[in-house]
Amino acid sequence: MPIVIPKDLPAYDVLSKENIFVMTQNRAVKQDIRPLEIAIVNLMPTKIETETQLMRLLGNTPLQVNVTLIRTETYHSKNIAEAHLDRFYTTFDKIAGRKFDGMIITGAPVETMPFEEVAYWDELTRIMDYTVNNVTSVMYICWGAQAGLYHHYGIDKINLPQKAFGVFKSWAEVRHDPLLKGTNDVFFIPHSRHTSIDEDAVERCAELKVLARSEEVGISIIKSRDSKRFFLLGHSEYDRDTLKNEYLRDLSKGLDIAPPKNYFEDMTTLNVRMKWCTTANIIFYNWLNHYVYQVTPYNL
Repeated sequence: MPIVIPKDLPAYDVLSKENIFVMTQNRAVKQDIRPLEIAIVNLMPTKIETETQLMRLLGNTPLQVNVTLIRTETYHSKNIAEAHLDRFYTTFDKIAGRKFDGMIITGAPVETMPFEEVAYWDELTRIMDYTVNNVTSVMYICWGAQAGLYHHYGIDKINLPQKAFGVFKSWAEVRHDPLLKGTNDVFFIPHSRHTSIDEDAVERCAELKVLARSEEVGISIIKSRDSKRFFLLGHSEYDRDTLKNEYLRDLSKGLDIAPPKNYFEDMTTLNVRMKWCTTANIIFYNWLNHYVYQVTPYNL
C-alpha cells in the first residue's frame, strides 16, 4: 500500500524512481479505505532530505499512510526556501484540533544548547504535551528523543567528550518486543551526536524500558512501558551518504572531525557499504503495524 503525498513534493519523484509505492492525494480519496494519519515535526535543517528519508520508510509497509508535515512557527529555517515550507508544511496551531495515529519528531542540530535556550522549545513542549491525548504513538529521533526524555521524564542529556559519529552495532535488550521483531542478534544504527543521555536515570525510571543498546555508544532505543513513546537515539532513517556529507561539510569548514566509525569501506575513495537499511525498514514497519495500526481507533 502507498504513502500519500503531494505529487510536486520533491520526495515524490525520488521515491517513485526507487519503486516505493507513492500515491497522489487525488487518487487516494477515491479509495474506500481509512489511511493512517502520521504527522512529522521536521526540525532538521536539511528538510527535503529528511522528508524523503522518513517517507521512504513509511511507504515500505502494507498500510496506506497520509503524511502531514509540521514546521516550527517560532523559528524559521535558513536552509530551505520559504516557498517550500509554505507549500508543503503547516504549523502546530493549525492542526491542534486534529488527532493523529502517529507522530515523528526529528532530531535537530541544537544538542549542545540547554533545552530551554532552543528558540522553539516552548512550542515543542506544547506539541509534546498535545501528543499525550491526541496521538496514538510517537517516535522521537536523536535530539528529539533527548528532548522527549527530558520533557516527559526529567532525564537530562550529557555532553560527550567526543562526538558519537558513525555506524555502531546494537543488540536487543528485549528480544521479543514487537518493535525489533525480525532484526538480527546484532544490527547497525548510524549515530551523529555530541550528547548522550543520563543512562542511570533511564534505568531508574519505572515508566521506561530499554529495548536496544550499543557497547560503543550506549542505549540506542527506549520505549515507554505503555508503548505510546519510542526514543531512537540514532538515525536509522539516514541514507547511504548522509554521514559522508556531514563529514565532508565539517572538513570544508576546517572543523576537527574524525571520519565516521565503521562506515567507509575505503577511505581513499570514501565508498560506503550500507548495513543499516534492513534494520531501519524493520523498525518503521513494526512501529506502524504493531504500535500504531493495531491499537489506533478506527474513528480518530
